[in-house]
Parts: sequence; C-alpha cells; structure tokens
Amino acid sequence: MIKLTVMYPNTDELLFDQEYYINEHGQLLMDLLGDAIITSDINIGISGGSQGEPAPYVVITNLTFASPESFQQSFGANAEKILADLPNFTNVSPKVQISEVY
Repeated sequence: MIKLTVMYPNTDELLFDQEYYINEHGQLLMDLLGDAIITSDINIGISGGSQGEPAPYVVITNLTFASPESFQQSFGANAEKILADLPNFTNVSPKVQISEVY
C-alpha cells in the first residue's frame, strides 16, 4: 500500500479555512479519487511536543491507496484539479510525503 501524507506548516502568516478543507476539499478528493482511497484521516494540530509549543503543522492528512499504480491513476491523473483548490483554503504550500505501508 501507498500512503500520501500532506502537511500544512503552521507559520506566522498562515491562513487556513478548516471548515472548507474538511467539507469542500475533502468532498473534491472523494469525488475525484473515489474508491481508490482505501483509508483517510485528517489530523488538526493542537500543540507541539512541549507544553505551550504550537503544533508544527496546522493539518496533516493521510490518504492510503492499494498500490503505486492506483495512486498514480487516481491522484496523479487529478493532481492539477486538486492543487488548483489550495488557494480556496490556505496561503501556505503543503509538504508532501509518499510512503510505502507495511
């Protein structure tokens, strides 16, 4: 399996519309990627490792796909549409990691 992890850094200039991200962007992903997504989760950062320290990421989202081919055929084919939606909910560029899941 392949996991796509998308992390939105918690910067001083950050603007992030969580409601839009969860409801609108999440629905866009479901509409475009559908059954290719095996599992998904959205993690809203609440703090860092030390007391009072802000979370390093405001949101971390994980999408799991059955294979690299499934990821490429679904996400890869729709990447332009997905990325075009980013300005609707944030002004920061996400960090992305693709991992193999065991």
